Amino acid sequence: MEMNESMVIICPGQGAQSVGMGKAWHAASAESREVFDLADRVIGNRLGALLSSLCFDGPVDRLNRTDVSQPAIFTASMACWMGLTASAGFARGEAPIAATAGLSLGEYTALVIAGSMAFEEALELVALRGRAMQEAAEASPGGMLALIGADEAQAQAVCDKARGGEVLVCANFNAPGQIVLSGHATACERAVAAATELGLRATPLPVAGAFHSPLMQPAADALAEALGRAAISAPRSVVISNVTARPHDPDPASIRRRLVEQLTCPVRWSASCEWLLAGFKAGFHELAPGRTLAGLMRRIDKNTKVINHEEP
Repeated sequence: MEMNESMVIICPGQGAQSVGMGKAWHAASAESREVFDLADRVIGNRLGALLSSLCFDGPVDRLNRTDVSQPAIFTASMACWMGLTASAGFARGEAPIAATAGLSLGEYTALVIAGSMAFEEALELVALRGRAMQEAAEASPGGMLALIGADEAQAQAVCDKARGGEVLVCANFNAPGQIVLSGHATACERAVAAATELGLRATPLPVAGAFHSPLMQPAADALAEALGRAAISAPRSVVISNVTARPHDPDPASIRRRLVEQLTCPVRWSASCEWLLAGFKAGFHELAPGRTLAGLMRRIDKNTKVINHEEP
């Protein structure tokens, strides 16, 4: 594969996990194997088993836990990236690209690809992030639901109608007609009925808690403390912030702030892709695991093809 300065790399987030992810890259690429080996050394048995074993063999209920899926997805994505760049003749993943973006958790992958963070440091942050989000979810029972066919105004109307004094907010603007709400579990239940009354279809999502809502503030506080100690530098290519749907400011303090805000603010993925499409007309590539982002792009701009790298 030829890599060049017009390429845009997009990185998956939580929900892309599946048993067996990254196994094909591990088998095909020494550089990919090095990523999994390093992740196993960094994380050890903190997750109850080696990270590579959880990625390759599951079990699925363990892999789907927020504290496991986040470092697992991040590692599988980075193994894909290192294998991909090595096959194109670039050492240490330092390939020429125009921009990168990641969906929620995937923003950490994007920052590592752009040279803003070292893999080991980002892996520790992602592991802490997943653990803190899992703990926040267990402390305040919440949920998420997808609204199909709604625009932002309609989604906000559902929130206003169903909130009832609890937390209920728009959490993900994934693509036109696909908005995710997040909040207290009982508010989410009311939102399903409110959406039906407004002629919209609502589907509860199988997630651990109310991600990207104020209920994640305890996790944001824990992450802020860890980010304050993390070594972060200016990225060498454009990296899109989920919070602003615009490139990160190169100031490390700003990057830290946006990563903290990301836990309680909505993910503006659709607007992020629209910004990228306005500046870069070709060369979108989705890292493993999964094909979620290619599917969202078909809804955002059906004329843009995303090349998927689920397998070598």
